[in-house]
Amino acid sequence: MTHQTVGHLIRPGLPGDPRANVAEPSPSCPVEITLAALRGRWTTLVIRELLQGERTFTELRQALPALSDKVLSDRLAHLAEAGVVDRRREPGWPPRTHYRLTPQGHGLGPVLQALWDWGAQHQPPEGDGAGQVGFV
Repeated sequence: MTHQTVGHLIRPGLPGDPRANVAEPSPSCPVEITLAALRGRWTTLVIRELLQGERTFTELRQALPALSDKVLSDRLAHLAEAGVVDRRREPGWPPRTHYRLTPQGHGLGPVLQALWDWGAQHQPPEGDGAGQVGFV
């Protein structure tokens, strides 16, 4: 298969983009940008909850009871900084903060599904303790 405009052979699984021809990771690499947005334990589960719709901090905390308030706050701040989450504060007492995915954040849904699918096909044998935290 060749690229429509350049005529270069595209290898399966590799992009036909000149940015892919690097010898070391670069912050401008699209894969590195995606991995940076998803970094940190619990991030994928926070995104999973927000893929279902807007949530308050309290609703997120209830959906992920093993997640500490500090880590949840850190993950939400990181996701907002990455442009994945919008934060809206509602006036009143007590103040409520609502979180929802941006269009960029919704674009991570298929990425997470692809990661899930790959992991489901390559699960280690039972009993070795790996892969105990799921996305579903």
